[in-house]
Amino acid sequence: MRAARLAIAMSMVLGCASARAATITGHVRIAGSIPKPPTITMTADPTCDHLFPHGRPAENIVAGADGSLANVFVYVKSGFPKKFVFPAGPAGEARLDQKGCAFVPHAIGVRVGQEISIHSSDETLHNVDARGALNAPFNEAMVGAGSTLVKAFQHPEVAVKLKCDIHPWMTAYVGVFDHPFFAVTGPDGTFTISGLPESDGYTVEAWHESLGTRTTKIAVDDDKKSYTADFSFVGN
Repeated sequence: MRAARLAIAMSMVLGCASARAATITGHVRIAGSIPKPPTITMTADPTCDHLFPHGRPAENIVAGADGSLANVFVYVKSGFPKKFVFPAGPAGEARLDQKGCAFVPHAIGVRVGQEISIHSSDETLHNVDARGALNAPFNEAMVGAGSTLVKAFQHPEVAVKLKCDIHPWMTAYVGVFDHPFFAVTGPDGTFTISGLPESDGYTVEAWHESLGTRTTKIAVDDDKKSYTADFSFVGN
């Protein structure tokens, strides 16, 4: 009977926490004229050149016709309640591929300690050179299609840069977070961060590899559960 009462009480607590959870949605854009990405030629490697004989656009700025900006990390930077315990990290691996002589995806978010399974789908030699300010660097070869490397980062950092030294146009960015309240914008520039606990207010930041950061503050209303945070970057 006591166990049943405890289970009911816990269910009520979790139900209340879920009912109070807030969601932040938004859109990230680049303002003004949209920079045209340079074309990367891959003649240095016949395998890559065969895949893209006319080259391919660089990924340092990926924007739609309306300015929607992809590959932006959007995350809650501060404002969590002091006694709030972050939910446990995801049990599964994150996946990153070297495909078409590019890292896919170009930007990926993970939790601290979460394993990243790095694959190579290309019939050529790659390597993964990780250069972070707070996380230990590594540099390991990927000797061809089917190669796999599993790594994890142990400290929050936005963001760890990955590159292939053999193909210098190949880069990717890994955002490492100690909480689950982050997102990466896709081609439409939108994001959703859900499940946020009650707070006096949140600071939300957007980070882009070439355009820098934008920050906004969200004042929390106890009667409101949905918030909007839009960001605008200026092209270089």
